[in-house]
Amino acid sequence: MRRLVTLLGATGSIGRSTRDVVAENPDHLRIGVVVGGRDAEGLAQVAIETGASFAALADEAGGPALAQALAGHGIRSGAGRQAVFEAVAMPSDIVVSAISGAAGLEATFAALTPGRVIALANKESLVCAGAAVMARAQAVGARILPLDSEHNALFQVLGSEPISAIRKMTLTASGGPFRTWSAERIAAATPEQALAHPNYAMGAKITIDSAGLMNKGLELIEACFLFGLAPDQLDVLVHPQQIVHGLVTFRDGSVSAGMAVPDMRVAAAHCLGVDGRLDAPAGRFLDLAAVAPLSFEKPDLGRFPALGLAMAALAAGGAMPAILNAANEVAVEAFLAGRIGFPGIAALVETICDASASGRAAPADIDAALAIDHETRKRARLLLSQGRFAVT
Repeated sequence: MRRLVTLLGATGSIGRSTRDVVAENPDHLRIGVVVGGRDAEGLAQVAIETGASFAALADEAGGPALAQALAGHGIRSGAGRQAVFEAVAMPSDIVVSAISGAAGLEATFAALTPGRVIALANKESLVCAGAAVMARAQAVGARILPLDSEHNALFQVLGSEPISAIRKMTLTASGGPFRTWSAERIAAATPEQALAHPNYAMGAKITIDSAGLMNKGLELIEACFLFGLAPDQLDVLVHPQQIVHGLVTFRDGSVSAGMAVPDMRVAAAHCLGVDGRLDAPAGRFLDLAAVAPLSFEKPDLGRFPALGLAMAALAAGGAMPAILNAANEVAVEAFLAGRIGFPGIAALVETICDASASGRAAPADIDAALAIDHETRKRARLLLSQGRFAVT
């Protein structure tokens, strides 16, 4: 059976990996709908190349440019929030949710319809509203498959084992470009240096998160909801080679590792294969002798405080993960714009989290999650406007 795919975040790095897998398996997969953010020309090119029937741009202002770029190709298009909802409502078997940040939350939730598979790369959907998203998926009979390489590895390792068999899950982190840097050198890091990820070519926001290990903290929160674990059952190890993506320690003491080359197309192929396996090109297979030795180390929370903040938000529960995420998105945006230094990211997030009421309930639905997000962003931007975290 040829499965129909809706691709949210079609012009990003996950979108490119997904398109590669679809192109390698034309007898099994076809992209019917593509959704992008602001890049009208890029989205039009993707729509034409994949033979999509509909293209939607989240940025309403880019609608005319998208329509013009698609003129003569027989591809319908739209722009703005309602166009994204229209795209998500169109028939599909698999929805790849790869819109970066909290912006992907509404689209991911709307994609949860009976019988669908959601290949989830938008970790913020679970960070901001994990309980609501997972409850909705269960209620309607949608299936969520993790597309993040770490969660996908853990999912595959777990197999048919019950959650009760798990003692601990460990996510690995590359350590980012600053893994061996001193605290003083990290403090003076530029956006260009922070964007130089050693293993993956990703979007700017997730790459900055990776440099400070905030990305791994967000992934811990995501794993908590995906697998139904307690916070103290989750751990992080720094593994520079990024061959082992996740480890599961079972109650009997045995440990199983999920391993693959550091290539997002591996996880994408697993999700798009659903309950079967798709063939990969020869270069995507792991040769352990060629990549040895493999090394592991504990994360340094002194040099990378963002990971500790995320761990604390996970332990606090309630609305705190959503607050952490919103403050972080504003802080990363400010760092990339040169308004704050790299340490200012964690400093702003910590200030916002410390000032937030502990015990505030987790959002019961998407509207509540978006309200928390909006409120937190407003507070974070106010602090930035006061110059408290400005580069000195």
